[in-house]
Amino acid sequence: MTDSDGGPHMNGPHTNGGAEATEDSTLSLDDGNIHVCQDGPRDAPALLLIHGSASSTRSWDPLVPMLTGSHRVIRIDLLGHGRSAKPADRSYAIPDQARRAGAALDRLGVQHVVAVGHSSGGVAAVALAEQRPDLVAALALINTGPGLDAFIAPQSPAAALTEWPPTDEQLRGFASTAVSRAGYRIPPELLDDVRCMTHHTLTTTMQATRDYLEQQALPARLKPLGKPLLVIFGEEDRRWRSSSAADYRAVPGARVELLPGLGHSPLLEDPTRTATPLLAFTTAHAVRVRE
Repeated sequence: MTDSDGGPHMNGPHTNGGAEATEDSTLSLDDGNIHVCQDGPRDAPALLLIHGSASSTRSWDPLVPMLTGSHRVIRIDLLGHGRSAKPADRSYAIPDQARRAGAALDRLGVQHVVAVGHSSGGVAAVALAEQRPDLVAALALINTGPGLDAFIAPQSPAAALTEWPPTDEQLRGFASTAVSRAGYRIPPELLDDVRCMTHHTLTTTMQATRDYLEQQALPARLKPLGKPLLVIFGEEDRRWRSSSAADYRAVPGARVELLPGLGHSPLLEDPTRTATPLLAFTTAHAVRVRE
């Protein structure tokens, strides 16, 4: 459901975990509808949040209220995820996902943004900076593996999600490595995000990340861009070796923050500790909207 001119279809505000209202919209792009959430003052510096594989805008819910005091926070569901379209006949390659993110920002009238990505969302953020250096002022990557050699292969067969639709047990196995903090349970709505994908979009988007990293590791892609870079990594990550965060130091001026006791999803496990270095960085490198 979109406007006939291809503009945003407003779904109305909803409450984000007891915080201020979130404005939802659906943008009609050439190759599928993209769901967008916006929070915070529209005249504040823009912050783009890109979720990881098999996730959605909802993965950022605990963190968003900590960011809206100083930013216009924009979240998108990448094609194939969340409330965005899940076509079987479109490309899910990382450059195409990045292109759609840029088109969404153009449609929203955003000229400069600090791009923040979690896990494979960080890969899409890097691709966006490669394509649109005029648009991306700075980058923050949260538990984004720099290259395939940093990947930790899953130990459990359930983590592969070979059957579709997945059983509850398979979903729990798949999600088990997403966090490491003792006693933390992944919210059921994030497990629902996996269920709502198709097997095609799940497997294709995950393969797209591998393909992109196989072509060139992220530090090598970032070095020539000259963009300010923050890397946040939960030290107990069970999907990507946290020691690999040091690879990003090859990027001039890169800042690397390791968070002890947290795993692959510090934005969920401890949003306050995640927000502290992130806000210091985004506030320093945000581009203010011109009057």
